[in-house]
Amino acid sequence: MSRRGLLTGLAGISLTGVSAWVALDQSSSSDGPFPVSVETFRAQGSEAGTIELPVPNTVTVLDLFATWCSPCIKQLPTLQSLDAAYEDVAVVSVTNERTGETLTVDDIRAWWADHGGNWTVGHDPDSTLMAALNAGGLPYLAVFDASGTPVFQDSGVVSEARLRSAISEAKS
Repeated sequence: MSRRGLLTGLAGISLTGVSAWVALDQSSSSDGPFPVSVETFRAQGSEAGTIELPVPNTVTVLDLFATWCSPCIKQLPTLQSLDAAYEDVAVVSVTNERTGETLTVDDIRAWWADHGGNWTVGHDPDSTLMAALNAGGLPYLAVFDASGTPVFQDSGVVSEARLRSAISEAKS
């Protein structure tokens, strides 16, 4: 058998395996990609553990951010205001940054405290949420109603008025 024939055969086997895995993975949830569980950090306003997103039976504002993202910093005052204004709405911020030598969990905690984060902050290094939301950039915001249906999604800095409107829609 030629090398090209062998590689073509192996590629076909790999694609079949990937197709079967995708089919099995999608068949495990008939409701689409949600809910997604992410790890949470012990940080200002946040406890270590896991959280299911969107938060079950709760209107949820989900903020995807990164510590290197300047627009993400600009979004934080709006999220602070929403978190303070709505006791019955879960505000959750999640970073997909990988921790290791150049960025540690302590770095993320310090960034969080320095920028006034005071609600649940999570970690999604595999970018599962970005893929589930088909998010193309950061910051990325989504608002879910209590049944877990997204009623709003947008990238970039979103105004407080627009997010309040989305929360009202999610509550109705």
